Amino acid sequence: MKTTRRQFIKSSAVAASAVTFPAASWARVGGANDDIRVAVVGFNSRGKDHIEGFKKLRGVRIVALCDVDSKVLEAGAARFAAEGNPVQTFTDVRKLLESKEIDAISTATPNHWHALISIWACMAGKDVYVEKPVSHNVWEGRQIVNAARKFRRIVQTGTQSRSSPSLQAAIAWQREGHIGKITLARGLCYKPRQSIGKVSTATPVPSHIDYDLWCGPTPKHPLMRQKLHYDWHWVYETGNGDVGNQGIHQMDIARWFLGEERLSSTVLSVGGRLGYEDDGNTPNTQFVFHDYKTAPLVFEVRGLPKSREFQTNDLWSKNMPDYRGVRIGVVIDCEGGSIVIPTYENAVAYDKEGKVLKKFDGGGNHYANFISAVRSRDHRDLHAEIEEGHISSALCHTGNISHRLGEKLGPGALKERIAANPLAAEAYGRMSEHLEANGVDLGRDELVLGAYLRMDPKSERFIGNHRADELLRDPYRAPFAVPAISLT
Repeated sequence: MKTTRRQFIKSSAVAASAVTFPAASWARVGGANDDIRVAVVGFNSRGKDHIEGFKKLRGVRIVALCDVDSKVLEAGAARFAAEGNPVQTFTDVRKLLESKEIDAISTATPNHWHALISIWACMAGKDVYVEKPVSHNVWEGRQIVNAARKFRRIVQTGTQSRSSPSLQAAIAWQREGHIGKITLARGLCYKPRQSIGKVSTATPVPSHIDYDLWCGPTPKHPLMRQKLHYDWHWVYETGNGDVGNQGIHQMDIARWFLGEERLSSTVLSVGGRLGYEDDGNTPNTQFVFHDYKTAPLVFEVRGLPKSREFQTNDLWSKNMPDYRGVRIGVVIDCEGGSIVIPTYENAVAYDKEGKVLKKFDGGGNHYANFISAVRSRDHRDLHAEIEEGHISSALCHTGNISHRLGEKLGPGALKERIAANPLAAEAYGRMSEHLEANGVDLGRDELVLGAYLRMDPKSERFIGNHRADELLRDPYRAPFAVPAISLT
């Protein structure tokens, strides 16, 4: 008998609900004079920064490491042992969460694991620092928020710019009215993304990686790309493209400036994976338009260099395009000027003529902010509390849903369809010029005009689009299904 998507989700949710943790494992709450005992889960890449960040904090001890790659795990444990601080090691995060010797976890696994690990940790009484995006889809992000509330956990999102005093000051300064109201918030990710290659047969997974655990909630398919690690970002089953990888930072800053606390009421994407043919299926060129009441939010992705002659290994990363001098950052346009945020730690305000009005400099310590809230037991002390992370992550997901439900169109038809939206038309014009400079023939290799989607921000569901609603949630694989967390 054929299993429907609905039946698959339901049966998986039942299997996940069987995961339990002993109540005693979450009875301890670190006091002001106690060390906070932290475990880092997933540290082949970004998790290394988690380790270094928490190691530097007074009153914090890293006591455990977890990774499905035994080589990564053994090397990490060896470094701690060499420093005279041996740690426990785990391959399966469920075993780690059973430990009574851990107060908090910090996780930087691939995106498809973020929600499940975070929810399981909350259920086990652990506080959580979870990397961005906090979720792989909209629905499961809300479940993390619910879990944090239900189990009274401190859950921090890894959008470290929220702890930057310079950005906090820039937002406060803008809200004082120095350059008027915001007219447009634009996020930018002009980041070099070369081809990940193309395979014709499955790539063997190394024996030192537990591939079943690596897949977790996603279908356990043969590996149809050259590399397992990192390149998962560019496949929708496990990643969210650069909108979710890098763009979560910029969209979060843009939404922060706007002061918007919910999802946008409408969303539209235009983009594609162009310039090469590989095993990725997320766009390397894209813009997402979110229509907010305060002002529109536009986010742009460029993965190709300035032009075709720079498409070589040694030139690509050194010759990326920019927008008003920014490659990875945010530009806030206002009635009387603008604020440019080129990094997580500084911003510059300009008047209409381009004269510098004020500079804001200085970064903060996001890990320290998390530990401070763990001690206070007040989630309001967090600079990037999980609900903020959920909303900004969901902006990425709804943009990708628009793309995935879109249609390929030639340049003339696409331009005509978005002509009524001046911001989209302007972004498309610059996008098409950039692609043409990279030798892309848009008459042959067409861009995707995403579905124009309307959303009810309160319910976090689309209006009148069942296909879009289906993509708000993944079809999970038992026993790794993300459970629904009820607050009643």
